[in-house]
Amino acid sequence: MLETNTKAPDFTLPDKDGNPVSLSDFRGRKVVLYFYPRDNTPGCTRQACAFAAAYDRFRSMDVTVIGVSKDSVSSHLKFAQKYDLPFILLSDPELQAIQAYDVWKEKKLYGKVSMGVVRTTYIIDEQGNIEKVMPKVKPDTNAAEILEYLTGEEKA
Repeated sequence: MLETNTKAPDFTLPDKDGNPVSLSDFRGRKVVLYFYPRDNTPGCTRQACAFAAAYDRFRSMDVTVIGVSKDSVSSHLKFAQKYDLPFILLSDPELQAIQAYDVWKEKKLYGKVSMGVVRTTYIIDEQGNIEKVMPKVKPDTNAAEILEYLTGEEKA
């Protein structure tokens, strides 16, 4: 995992419409950068829908939400349309950002070992530095935990 208070690696990846988006485009704004395994899987869908439900709150705080997976541009487009996702989804089939952010890991499922994206969220500050790392987040509570952190309402 990358450390807090270090420079967030910049990248340029296509969004759901095929347009290039760079992390550096958002300098001056806080960014919630979340990495997830796959479009249209139960956990990833719940996580994306939770971010969509909280989107207006993120926007009111001038926070940009970006989801990244190795799914294709067309998969992201269908996923965003199906669930009315208002935030940015980036396609990373070459694992450019996924590896730069150290979220491509060995995973075990039913005794089978494979490589995949470990669900992780980074909060990046206005200067492009990593402010908070949230490894192995839970899809149902990730968006709410970030809002609590951003508003200073974290539960003790």
